[in-house]
Formats: sequence, C-alpha cells, structure tokens
Amino acid sequence: MSLDLAVIGGTGLYQFPGLTDVATQHVDTPFGAPSDAIVSGRLGERRIAFLARHGGSHTIAPHRVNYRANVWALHALGARRVVGVNAVGGIRDDMGPRVLAVPDQIIDYTHGRVSSFCDVDGAKVEHIDFSEPYSASLRAGLVAAAARAGIAVVDGGCYGATQGPRLETRAEIARMRRDGSDLVGMTGMPEAALARELGIDYACVALVANWAAGCGDTAEISLEEIFENLAAVTAHVPPLIAALLSSE
Repeated sequence: MSLDLAVIGGTGLYQFPGLTDVATQHVDTPFGAPSDAIVSGRLGERRIAFLARHGGSHTIAPHRVNYRANVWALHALGARRVVGVNAVGGIRDDMGPRVLAVPDQIIDYTHGRVSSFCDVDGAKVEHIDFSEPYSASLRAGLVAAAARAGIAVVDGGCYGATQGPRLETRAEIARMRRDGSDLVGMTGMPEAALARELGIDYACVALVANWAAGCGDTAEISLEEIFENLAAVTAHVPPLIAALLSSE
C-alpha cells in the first residue's frame, strides 16, 4: 500500500473525518499490538493512514501506549512521513487554550518508557542524531499549509514531555518554564525518537487544551473546559492535513 502520510491522533482525535475508500487493518508487530486498528483512506487524491494513539475509546494512558508498535506498524504499511497530533497545556504567553502550534524542540521528562527499537536482545544499537527532533521539511510544510488554509498556527516552540497521566504541579511547570519548555504534554516522547530511528519524517501538531498549572489566569484546571477547547481546536486538523497534501 502506498501512503502519502500517516496521522497519529491524540486526545480528542479518535477518527479522521472525510476519508473515502476506507480500509481497516490490524497489524502485528514484533513489539506487540498497536493502540488500535489502522484506518487508511483517500483524502482528496492522496492516501493517508490514521491511528488513534490512545485507542478508539481512549482506554490507553500516555505511559502505557505501545509507542514502538504504533510507529513500527505505520512504517510497515508504507508510511515515511508521520504527523503526531498531541493535546497539550500552554506555558508560554502566546500558547493559550485553542492555539495550534508546530513545535521545533522537545525536552523529555518521561521515565520508564521503552524508548528505542534497540531495546531488544541482539538488536543493533543506533545512536540517532536528535539535535532537531522534528523534520524541518514536514514542519515547514505544515506551517505553509496552515497559512494557505487560513488556520492560525504558532511556528516553533519547545514541547516538554511529561509522564502522566496526572497533570503537573505548579512547581513542575515553573521548572519547565525555566528549562525552556513552552508546551507540556504526555505523548511527545518516545514517539518522535522512534520515528527518527526508522528514518521517518515526523512532526508534531500541538493542540493547546488548557493553560498549564500556574499559567494564564486560571486557578484550577477544568476537565470540562479542556474537552471544550480540544473540540474547537481539533476541528482545524483535517483541513490542515488536506492543505498539506493538496500542495504537493
């Protein structure tokens, strides 16, 4: 199967609307089962694959996602470019709720996650260059596509990846701000590094669902507000992807 792009959907994005000629595949991998079946279909004249990172019913917590199986399965189906869609909290002043961002850096605060395909007996050890964790060409394509589609995005920023599933304390967010994090999420790593190990062009579309703890003017984070914000900003993802593909 020839794929032009794969999309990994995060919280709030469990299916990709607008696909035609749809097929569903259950893929076995050496690392176990992916989070869900992979759905492929046509978006205009281009063929994409979609995988719900947390499963179709959001039953898989961030620290329990089988990131290796997800990335391996998409690669096995022919995906050489992957866009990871991630729900995040905003830290930087211009990254408040309902903002869409295309970050260019990551700080990894996760722990205990299997983070490499090398973590198998007998596997060759690969020391990937991760200086620039996202594909520059795919990032640029997404930013340009947003401009064509009239979708406001923030170009750049640092994604701080935390363990979850709990939200962070104000002190943790204050430290992350000092470290240079602009966004905080729970699923950015090891997904990006695994994609790099397989030679996949990978970029992140970060959907800001809420102010992180101690940021903005919100004293308490409301889950109801998070999901309202996610529903609003997630609506921009399908037209953004369509604009990316239509220009190529």
